[in-house]
Amino acid sequence: MKLAVMGAGAVGRSVVALAGEHGHDVVAVADSQTAVVDDEGLDAQAVLERKSARGRVGELDPEAALDAEYDALVEATPTTLDDAEPGFSHVARALERDRDVVLANKGPVAERYADVAALEAESAGRVRFEATVAGAIPVLGTIEDYGRSQVTAAKGIFNGTANFVLSRMAAEGLSYEHVLAEAQDLGVAEADPTFDVDGTDAALKCVILANVLADGDATYTLEDADVEGIRSIPPSALDLAAEDGRTVRLVGEATAEGARVGPRLVPEGGPLAVTGTQNVVQLDTESAGALELGGRGAGGDETASAVLADVRRLED
Repeated sequence: MKLAVMGAGAVGRSVVALAGEHGHDVVAVADSQTAVVDDEGLDAQAVLERKSARGRVGELDPEAALDAEYDALVEATPTTLDDAEPGFSHVARALERDRDVVLANKGPVAERYADVAALEAESAGRVRFEATVAGAIPVLGTIEDYGRSQVTAAKGIFNGTANFVLSRMAAEGLSYEHVLAEAQDLGVAEADPTFDVDGTDAALKCVILANVLADGDATYTLEDADVEGIRSIPPSALDLAAEDGRTVRLVGEATAEGARVGPRLVPEGGPLAVTGTQNVVQLDTESAGALELGGRGAGGDETASAVLADVRRLED
């Protein structure tokens, strides 16, 4: 397929780098200020080298990428809240042209799910968004394979930064502030970690799952979710939990009735007590019991792999 990639951060760059290995041509790439377009297919290495050396992918206006002759638009701009712009408008432009859309950006399906669904219903294009929930972990694909009516709930560890902080606090008896500084030094946490440690990132993922499980009977946004972060957890709480054979993790939960995220006591050695930046998702099903899916829930190549898996599904 011919791909246009909106966004040249870690995920967008990884999509550009890996697309050829999956048999696809990238015909357009845009960052926040510029774009480069070639309907016959771009030289991925040249685009990435130019971005690295000059801080831009090309000389055209980013709008040029939206007007390119592509089969699927990969929306990998940063997630924004409320109106989910500019990602939502990018989705709308592609669907109005009857093009397919693959989202890595959580905003459009977390904050404007009903709007995206309405646009998709009027278009010959399709929207897929595996990469918005748990990086490389095929959560949405598994729900699709089993059937939405067969999956009753999803629960898991959806944010690697928060999980790293909590697992290090538990293992070493260190304070939140100490471990967060360590995570920032290692590049595990952003300079501004608010999105992760306040539970917003995990909540957006759970809102998306709740929208999928509701299957049109209801729609949710971040405002509907019950969200609590990890800033106020002292080492003593983790010590007390350990005395009872448990630990604390930031757990996200989603059903057709909504989403919630917050610190929860989980058994040490249990499926939700993963350490470091690992993610794990449990799906409760009507007939197959509980399914466990785990792996890396973030990272450029990991998330790009989920994007390209969606592109392959669009070919089927």
